[in-house]
Amino acid sequence: MDRDPRSLCPIATTLEIVGDRWTLLVLRDLFIGKTRFSDFLTSPEGIATNVLTHRLAQMERAGLVSRRPYQLRPKRFEYALTEKGEALLPVLQEICHWANRFMPETWRPPESFMTRRLP
Repeated sequence: MDRDPRSLCPIATTLEIVGDRWTLLVLRDLFIGKTRFSDFLTSPEGIATNVLTHRLAQMERAGLVSRRPYQLRPKRFEYALTEKGEALLPVLQEICHWANRFMPETWRPPESFMTRRLP
């Protein structure tokens, strides 16, 4: 979070971190095995490179992801979920359950994602 929370309500505070258009989608991609900037760009939602750069930096500051270089020239990074980021798995799974129940046109997530459990 880049600023003080507008409220101490747990929902409002959580939305300050994950309530934008992209964070939960980047988290989804991390859970299904994407780790590199170029991997995230292949997602069907079509995130712009500048938005992805900004979002990954915000997610790192919020403690949801960590990054480490995998190439030095040019410098490129791999991203991994932290414990804090991994703890959002049940939230994403429940969002999928809700969407599949009430919006039947949505696609079914891979079984490997839906049955995955926290370590």
